[in-house]
Amino acid sequence: MNTARTTTIEHEPSHLLLRGVGAIGLAGIALVHLLDLQGKFQETPYMGWMYLALIAGSLVAMADLVAGNVRRGWVVGTGLALSTIIGYSINRTVGMPNATGDIGNWLEPLGLASLFLEAIVVAAGAHALRQIRGANSGAEYATVRRAA
Repeated sequence: MNTARTTTIEHEPSHLLLRGVGAIGLAGIALVHLLDLQGKFQETPYMGWMYLALIAGSLVAMADLVAGNVRRGWVVGTGLALSTIIGYSINRTVGMPNATGDIGNWLEPLGLASLFLEAIVVAAGAHALRQIRGANSGAEYATVRRAA
């Protein structure tokens, strides 16, 4: 008697762990930027609005990962985290319009915490999206067979 069960890759234990890491990382990104939000609105209001968009996007991506809309959660979360790393790098090298005070300030604690979380989300997201892509290659809803 064959007791194999079919599950999607998104429900495999290794991917569930990745989803947890991604969700916690995205919540951390939102928190770090929330803590710095008031200062940004005072210094450069447009960056404050960018922070709000990042916070909202991170929370949406986190909710997607938790609720099971995995592909969208990973694409949005990974994209947001990667774009934030790029923005941080630009801000610390050449500065942003009306925001040149952080040029060379690579060791700010909130900035380092943010980079750490963003790097984790990017790495987890890239790995998870490779898993999903590999499982879905050649079939619309490919499955992984595993003995129950």
